[in-house]
Amino acid sequence: MSRESAQQIAPNVFWVGAEDWNRRIFDGLIPLPYGTSYNSYLINGEKVVLVDTVQKTFQEGMLQRISTVVNPESIDYVVMNHAEPDHAGSIPRVLEIAKNAKLIVTKMGAEMARIFHGVPAERVMIVKDSDMLDLGGKTLRFIEAPWLHWPETMFTYTEQDGILFSCDFFGAHIASSKKFEDEVGMGMVLSEARRYYAEIMMPFQLPIGRALDKVKQLHVKMIAPSHGPVHRDPKLILDAYENWTRGSLKQKAVVIYVTMWGSSETLEKAVVESLTTEGIETVPYNLLFGDVSLIMSDLIDTSAILIGAPTVLNSAHPLAVMVTEIIRMLKPRAKLVAIFGSYGWGGGAAKTLTERFKQSGFEVLETLEVRGPPTTGDLQKAADLGKRVAMRIKEGVKL
Repeated sequence: MSRESAQQIAPNVFWVGAEDWNRRIFDGLIPLPYGTSYNSYLINGEKVVLVDTVQKTFQEGMLQRISTVVNPESIDYVVMNHAEPDHAGSIPRVLEIAKNAKLIVTKMGAEMARIFHGVPAERVMIVKDSDMLDLGGKTLRFIEAPWLHWPETMFTYTEQDGILFSCDFFGAHIASSKKFEDEVGMGMVLSEARRYYAEIMMPFQLPIGRALDKVKQLHVKMIAPSHGPVHRDPKLILDAYENWTRGSLKQKAVVIYVTMWGSSETLEKAVVESLTTEGIETVPYNLLFGDVSLIMSDLIDTSAILIGAPTVLNSAHPLAVMVTEIIRMLKPRAKLVAIFGSYGWGGGAAKTLTERFKQSGFEVLETLEVRGPPTTGDLQKAADLGKRVAMRIKEGVKL
């Protein structure tokens, strides 16, 4: 099959998106070891609907794939589930070609379409939660899903096929010529979906829960996200999201550290050994080498976060400040924090990090700062810190 051909995923439903094989960073932050895809779907009923588009640089390939099924000029509706440019960037070009097409959006989406894509009000059709659209042979239901992960987000559901077009929700950054998760390999897909969840969805726990409850009321047979493979067995990804969002936290600690002359790393080893001895699953990350996306993925089900950092100019090492800010933004369910580190002529790292965490509702259980290379007594204090964190984890941390 030609790379420019549409690929059928259900009767009269086609993938017409784009594979970005060479992209290696997303949002200037997220590594993409497997590239990514921008999934767009064509529904060919008596009325023709395009669900989401692709990043602008891939729009001609999308139009070519559409043309293998229908003339792009015949598109009646374009659904904008989400206004971000990787999904909506080609809307102006599609509306230019399909001159009679209407853009289907939420009320908030209409404003986003105007601001980001220059779509005038007369080309817009606003829908609200549970609105239906009869295409002749296919019926669409629109499901508002605000803050997953922008305020205008919605899902689109085909009643006859049971396909949920979920845009970023349930997505994964994977480029592949294979279109279904069972073909790509569910182990790989779930691993990348977990990273994606941590980086994109984790801050929105309450909206995720509401969306999951809505999805459970549908008879979903297939989930077609806008990044990564289509899920032919929705239960796997639905169960994963349920667990990541509302499942029990593990007896687990993530220890994130940076060191300059080895002192903070020496303390880290004592802390990790103590936690491990107490039976706590412990995952250490050196910020000089650690992939931030993997760190965030491990925060999904951890019960405690420990940060180790030396003092630099009366503050914490910049890498520790950076990861602290990312943690604060992504809002993992774990709210128990401990901080340790070393200093030379003056401290300040623990104070800086403590203030930042407390501002976001984290409990800083304990801090430990030592001057110069750790002594035997300092290492015992680090071990005691680890033991106290372990005790709190075993007691259970209130969320």
